Amino acid sequence: MTLNIVFLTPMTPEVREVVRGCAHAGQQLRFSETTDPETHRRLVSDADVIVSAGSWVTADLIAAAPKLRFIQKWGIGVDKIDLEAARARGLPVAITAGASAGPVAEHALALMLAVYRRLPLADRQVRAGIWEPARLRGVCRQIAGRTVGLLGFGNIARTLAHRLRGFDATILYHDVRRADAVTERAFGARYAGFDELLAQADILSLHLPLTDASRGMMGADALRAMKPGAVLINTARGEIVDEAALLEVLRSGHLGGAGLDTFAQEPAPAGNPLLGLDNIVVTPHSAGSVIDNVPNIAGHVLGNIDRHARGLPLAEADIVLRAPASPASDPKASASTLPG
Repeated sequence: MTLNIVFLTPMTPEVREVVRGCAHAGQQLRFSETTDPETHRRLVSDADVIVSAGSWVTADLIAAAPKLRFIQKWGIGVDKIDLEAARARGLPVAITAGASAGPVAEHALALMLAVYRRLPLADRQVRAGIWEPARLRGVCRQIAGRTVGLLGFGNIARTLAHRLRGFDATILYHDVRRADAVTERAFGARYAGFDELLAQADILSLHLPLTDASRGMMGADALRAMKPGAVLINTARGEIVDEAALLEVLRSGHLGGAGLDTFAQEPAPAGNPLLGLDNIVVTPHSAGSVIDNVPNIAGHVLGNIDRHARGLPLAEADIVLRAPASPASDPKASASTLPG
């Protein structure tokens, strides 16, 4: 039996070649080269499976795919998948829990270092013939001895905590479900209430799925409650942060900087005033985008599809909606319902 699998999110030829190399017998892969919704509608007209790495899977798109049997997320965030429409069709939905934890954790750490050491500023100065290490000495900092707060404590946050242990930082975390003592000791992290986390963290890194509970969680009050001079890192979802409020606390000097991989509107428009600030570092939602992790995540994606086709169970952590319609996790639940 042949399974028609459509990858909605554009990929470079190099990445497509790696993904094809992970395919199982009977899996026929097709790749979109655009984000155009009408093109996607045509592509999925005979699709058995849709794979999205961030493209919208709307009710309209699901309706355009009468043969659709399974929806697989390349990654973990399902905020762009219409789960109600999938549930109404009895379509199972799965994620790749933990498959990108390493790259995203490394990217969060890279943003911390880039903001603390003002790397974009230093790079621009040297390229422009400006050699001012004394100026940088006055604004750069080190992670050692600082307190890093993790908002959310799923796979990505735990991997980041592991990476941070070599930096001699104190690690606090907040999550709606406190980890057990063995896990806390293993990752060198201490639980803190939300208010304590905001007040104590020199660097606050966000690791939450986008849900009704987390949307706007980092609003004006939360941002003003952060430690003066602190840095905000967001490799989760842009809508978790009130960007207007973030702009205000950065301009006022209350926060010392920010490292943003995600924005409320993506692609981030050139007119976004955050892009004009010198104390932030920005990347294009690319935290998980590393070529040497593609075999891992592609194998996870195509393995889930193969297991579903053969009637075999998926890992519990990967299940968002079961067939025919019972959810393994409620996307409207609290901020760490889905694994990081």
